[in-house]
Amino acid sequence: MTFIDFKKLLLDAELTIPKFTELIKVSEKNIQAYKKKKEVPNAIASVAACFAKMNKEGIDFRTLVSDLELKQKEKKGSGFSKKKSLKEKLKK
Repeated sequence: MTFIDFKKLLLDAELTIPKFTELIKVSEKNIQAYKKKKEVPNAIASVAACFAKMNKEGIDFRTLVSDLELKQKEKKGSGFSKKKSLKEKLKK
């Protein structure tokens, strides 16, 4: 799905990108990155399509998703550690 089609689905769901990312607990930066690629992954496209359809049918998808109690994933990998780096420990 193209990023433009994705944004149209969000409009049909009465969502902005920030509201969409908050609802599904993903980083807004991740979604905005698809704009450069001009394509949205299937899973994100499917979620947006479902939200648009549910909104059209009068189904309160926001409450359904909120009830899932989704958690924001923590960043992992180099440069994201919350612990002090080895260099910082050695300076003391």
